[in-house]
Amino acid sequence: MFLRHCITFTLIALLAGCAGFGTQEAVRGHGDPQLWRAHKQQLSTLDGWQISGKVGIRAPRDSGSGTLFWLQRQDYYDIRLAGPLGRGAARLTGRPGAGVTLEVANQGRYEAASPEALLEEQLGWRLPVSHLVWWVRGLPAPDSKSQLTLDNDSRLAALTQDGWQVEYLSYKEQNGYWLPERLKLHGENLDVTVVVKDWQPRQLGH
Repeated sequence: MFLRHCITFTLIALLAGCAGFGTQEAVRGHGDPQLWRAHKQQLSTLDGWQISGKVGIRAPRDSGSGTLFWLQRQDYYDIRLAGPLGRGAARLTGRPGAGVTLEVANQGRYEAASPEALLEEQLGWRLPVSHLVWWVRGLPAPDSKSQLTLDNDSRLAALTQDGWQVEYLSYKEQNGYWLPERLKLHGENLDVTVVVKDWQPRQLGH
């Protein structure tokens, strides 16, 4: 009986969570909230992509620019940075709950439970990689509160979440999806600019 009650309570909690999806968002700006919800729903179906472009980083210990390659396959990510970023080429791979690996050219291979801990420990960057999976699509991360500003096309113009400010400066259309082309991230002692040269979005399914 106790187990049955636990299962019932869990199901109710899950259903309540689904019904309340988006309630953590405070939306403002000139866009249409209904169009934003439709845009968000479409982008949420993307669970795979390949991105290539450029990234610029300003931090107390490292500043510079380089190339970016990002391969996403559902919850698995493979993010590669190369160029004059102060520490050479770096490759970050992993998936939530299964550990993360960071390979830095001429330095070695490192592992940790989370990408945030690994980057801060090895590169000195406090970068919310788990949120970037959402932000790079032009979406707020669903697991914490966010403040959104919509542009005239009902897409994200700016986002504030967990101490970070994200500016969306331009979008591009690819395969029927409007995706961020240029965005800036402002955090504590870290500024990141991302320019996407090539977006290849995919729906892989579950």
